[in-house]
Amino acid sequence: MVRKPARMYRNLAKKAYTRREYMGGVPGSKIVTFDIGNLSGEFPIEVSLEVLEACQIRHSALEAARVAINRRLATDVGKTNYLMKVRTYPHHVLRENKQATGAGADRVSEGMRLAFGKAVGSAARVRSRQKVVSVFTFPQHADKVKDALKHGAYKLPSPARIIIEDVKKK
Repeated sequence: MVRKPARMYRNLAKKAYTRREYMGGVPGSKIVTFDIGNLSGEFPIEVSLEVLEACQIRHSALEAARVAINRRLATDVGKTNYLMKVRTYPHHVLRENKQATGAGADRVSEGMRLAFGKAVGSAARVRSRQKVVSVFTFPQHADKVKDALKHGAYKLPSPARIIIEDVKKK
């Protein structure tokens, strides 16, 4: 069976479905790690990727953005010159009603309106103006970090903007 396209899960349509203890067979999250880079370094600036619309971001999209950003940072900035944090976690379980395909499938699928569905993945529910990924670095690397975050934003379902903040002022 084919997974449905990501645009079907983008909008916040229903209540959050997060109680994993009541459901069996929920696929694990594809996100490997949430903190990458120099974990013990002190960095003066924070460059963040902020989504502009409330939406759901599937765990595969979060992992794709994380990989794209980390690969660019490791080559352009160096592994010891940044700390990247993925700030959202995919709690919401996505369900899909498997549809029959082939000859006579229209008669088989009749009467399946509002079907509950099986768990097929998870998604992070984000609000408007919420930070998804933050990178802590030095001021001389800010342009390369902005470029890496821009390429990571292409993997997300919502338009995003990049914010630069001074860590000391917080």
